[in-house]
Amino acid sequence: MNAMLSIWFYGLGGAIFAALGLLHGAFTLADLSRPRRLVPHDPALKAAMETSGVRLAGNGTTMWRAWVGFNLSHSLGAIVFGLGATALGWPGLELPAVAAWLPAVIGAAYLGIGLHCWFKLPNAGIAIASACFVAGALLR
Repeated sequence: MNAMLSIWFYGLGGAIFAALGLLHGAFTLADLSRPRRLVPHDPALKAAMETSGVRLAGNGTTMWRAWVGFNLSHSLGAIVFGLGATALGWPGLELPAVAAWLPAVIGAAYLGIGLHCWFKLPNAGIAIASACFVAGALLR
C-alpha cells in the first residue's frame, strides 16, 4: 500500500512540474508573436531589450533573445525534472535513500527561488509538487 502511494505521489509531483514547464514554454512561444504574458509591463523596456546587446555575447545576441532563451531552457528543465521525478516512483526501481529525497530537495530549491523571484501560481504548484515528493520519499 505504501509503495503504491509513493508511486502516486512521485507521479503527481512530477506531473505538476512537467505541466508548469509546458505552460511556461507555451507562454514564452506565444509571446514571440503576441507579447502579453512573460514580458515587461512597460513596452519601452521590451523595445530596449530587443536592441540592447549582451556584453558577454559577441555574436549580436540581444537581451530579448537571451530572455526568450532563458525562459525556454527553464521550461525544458522543469519538464525534464518532472519526468525524472516521476520515474523515481516506478515500481521495482531500487535507489539509494538519498536519491528518493532528491526531487524534494530540488523542489524546495525551486520553491525558494520562486518565493523570491516569481508569482503565486507557479509557487503554489511547486509547493504542492514538493510536498508530494516529500510524501513519496517518506512512503518509499
